[in-house]
Amino acid sequence: MSISHLNIGLLQSDCLALPKAAAQSAQLIYGDAPRQDISSFCVAVKPASMVRRFIKPTVQFESNFRVPFKPLPASQSYALLEWGLNWCLATGHFNHLLLHAAVLVKDGQAILFPAMPGSGKSTLTTWLGLNGWNVYSDEMAVIDPDTGTVQPMYRPICLKNQSIDLVRQWSPDATLTPVCHDTAKGSVAHFKAHTWQVFTSFSPARIVGVVFPKYDASVSEPNVYIVDKLQTFESFYTNAFNYHVLGQASFDILTKVVNRIQGFEVHYSSLDFMSDFLTDELLS
Repeated sequence: MSISHLNIGLLQSDCLALPKAAAQSAQLIYGDAPRQDISSFCVAVKPASMVRRFIKPTVQFESNFRVPFKPLPASQSYALLEWGLNWCLATGHFNHLLLHAAVLVKDGQAILFPAMPGSGKSTLTTWLGLNGWNVYSDEMAVIDPDTGTVQPMYRPICLKNQSIDLVRQWSPDATLTPVCHDTAKGSVAHFKAHTWQVFTSFSPARIVGVVFPKYDASVSEPNVYIVDKLQTFESFYTNAFNYHVLGQASFDILTKVVNRIQGFEVHYSSLDFMSDFLTDELLS
C-alpha cells in the first residue's frame, strides 16, 4: 500500500516514501482526503542506514530532502511522520500565526487549550470530540492574522499511554492507528477525529476563550482560576511557533484576540464537568 499525498486541509504535502506499516496508517488517517492542485512541501520516511536495514532498523524523516531529526526505530515510523509534519508547519508556514494549542469548536465558537505535556489535553480533546464538539486541531491553533479567526486542520489526535485504552472504551469503533511503543512520549497512537466529508463542513471560527487544563485524578472538586489578559498574552507568545517571523502582525492579532476572550486555568477530574464548564462559561 502506498499514499502519494497528505492533504491536511490547510495545505498539502507530497509523500515520496514511507515504510509499509506507516503507509497503512497514513492511508487510514488521510486516505479519504482528495489531492489538492498544489503541494507546499514533500516528506519521506526512509531507512536511516543500509547497514542496519535488517538488524535493529532505524528510519529518518526527510522534508524537502533535509533531515531535521535523529533516526528512530523503524517501529516508530508513523509517529515520526506525524511529528515531522508538525515540524514542517512550525518552521515553514508563515501565512498564519501558529500556536501550540488544541482547538475545540461548538456553535461556531472556538476555545483554545494550550497545555504542558502530561496535562491531559489530548484526552480532553478526544472526549469533547466524541461528545458534540468539533476538533479543529489537537496540536496547533492556526490563526488568520487578518481576521483573528482560527482555521481547521485535517490532522489526527496523538494519544498517549492510558489514553489509548480510554478512547477504545469510549468509542469501540474509533479509527486508531496501531500503537507505537517506547517512543520519547511512551506508547502513542493516532485517532482520526472525523472524516474528510465532515471536515469540509468546518468554517473559520471566532475565538471566544482560552482554557489551560490540568487533569488531576486526586481533585474531588474542580478548581477554576481566572487568567488575566497579560498572562494570556504571555502564554500565547510563549506557545507561538512563528511569532518572530510575522513580527508586528503577530503582536497586533494576539492583542485583538486576547482583548475579546476570557481565560481560565482549570484543575479537574471530571470530563463531564469540563464540558458543562466550557458551555456555561464560554459559549453562553
